[in-house]
Amino acid sequence: MPDAPAFIRDNTRLQPVPHAPEISLWLADEITPIWRLTEEELGELGLPPPFWAFAWAGGQALARWLLDNPGEVAGQRVLDFATGSGLVGVAAMKAGAASALCADIDPFCEAAVTLNAGANAVDLTFTGLNLLDTPPPDVDVICAGDVCYEKPMTERVLAWLQAAKAHGTRVLIGDPGRTYFPREGLTFLAEYRVPTTRELEDQEIKRAAVWAL
Repeated sequence: MPDAPAFIRDNTRLQPVPHAPEISLWLADEITPIWRLTEEELGELGLPPPFWAFAWAGGQALARWLLDNPGEVAGQRVLDFATGSGLVGVAAMKAGAASALCADIDPFCEAAVTLNAGANAVDLTFTGLNLLDTPPPDVDVICAGDVCYEKPMTERVLAWLQAAKAHGTRVLIGDPGRTYFPREGLTFLAEYRVPTTRELEDQEIKRAAVWAL
C-alpha cells in the first residue's frame, strides 16, 4: 500500500463539513482529479469513486442528527458502516458514544479515518473487513450513510441491517433519496437541506433524511 496518509494530506485539505461545521475533515474539492490520482497511486483503473474524500449528503444528515440528538448514542457502542471519511463515527464520538468502529473496504479509508479522528480529537477504531460476509457485530447502534447507490448492494446491506436489528441493535440510516432506498419498514426521524456540489449531486442543496430501521 502506498503512503496513504501522505497522499491524503497532499491531495485534500482540512475543512469544515458544510452541514456539521463542528467537524473538520480532510476532503477534496473536486471529484475528477482525486479519482484519477487515486487510480494512479494504486496503479489500477476503473476504481469506484474515492468516497472517503467527500462528505456525502446522507452522511452529513446522519452526523448532524447525532450531534443534535446526543442521547441517541451517548455511552453506546457505535458502528459507522461504509464509513468513507469517518464523518459519522466522528459525530458519534463527539455526541458521547463509548466507542465508534468505522468499517470500509476502500484501501484509503483507514488512513482517512485516522487523520480525521486526529483532526477532531476523538478516538476511532477501524476495520477493513467486509462486514457483510459475517454476522453483524455486537454493537448498540449501527449508522449507515449513503448505502443505497446500487440495487444488488442495497439489497445485501439492508438484509444485513435487518439481521442486526433482529438482534436488538438500533439501526440509523442517512439517505438523500437514492434510487434504491426502501420506502417501507423505516421510521422517519429528520430531514435536512444539505449543502453539496453539482459535481457530486444533481443540485447544490440536497434534501437528506435520517431514518431508523
